[in-house]
Amino acid sequence: MSHRNTDHRNVSTFLSLVLRHRPEVLGVRLDPAGWVEIEALVAAARARGRLLTRELVEDVVATSPKRRFELSADKRRIRATYGHSVPVNLGLTPAAPPDTLFHGTVRSRLPSILQQGLLPQARLYVHLSEDVATARQVGRRHGRDVVVLAVDAGRMADNGWQFYHPAPTIWLTNHVPPNDLQVVNDDEQPDT
Repeated sequence: MSHRNTDHRNVSTFLSLVLRHRPEVLGVRLDPAGWVEIEALVAAARARGRLLTRELVEDVVATSPKRRFELSADKRRIRATYGHSVPVNLGLTPAAPPDTLFHGTVRSRLPSILQQGLLPQARLYVHLSEDVATARQVGRRHGRDVVVLAVDAGRMADNGWQFYHPAPTIWLTNHVPPNDLQVVNDDEQPDT
């Protein structure tokens, strides 16, 4: 792995922490829509001994395959596009989801999920993926014994549930009821 990729991963992880969960780590404030001035972010990071430049921030935003961050139209501010645990209003527009979306989790959480459905937990939304492989990869961040759930997003949308699509591979919703979930057998798509 190249040094550039390692730097980008480290910066992306750090920006995720600050812009999604803990802006107080740098002593910055997110506005109600989750924006922070890039210059304030860079200055606060440097004041705390973290090497961060505007150019590096802009490069991470431009090269993030998951589109975790965005710059304002005037390129003066940055925010995370999804994944927040701090209250922000991203102004997301509802979008029509594919008929089936997926969610990866560790098997130990399955009994609770099948009883209560998918809840956002510490985040503002439940995060869903468009394919089994991505859902499995996301689930592995929480453990090795991963199970993938198929979400009947088409039926949910027909019943009035709203979905948001803030990034190319990410779908969000407030909650997934248990009756709209199906366990996916390893590496196969469900029959929906």
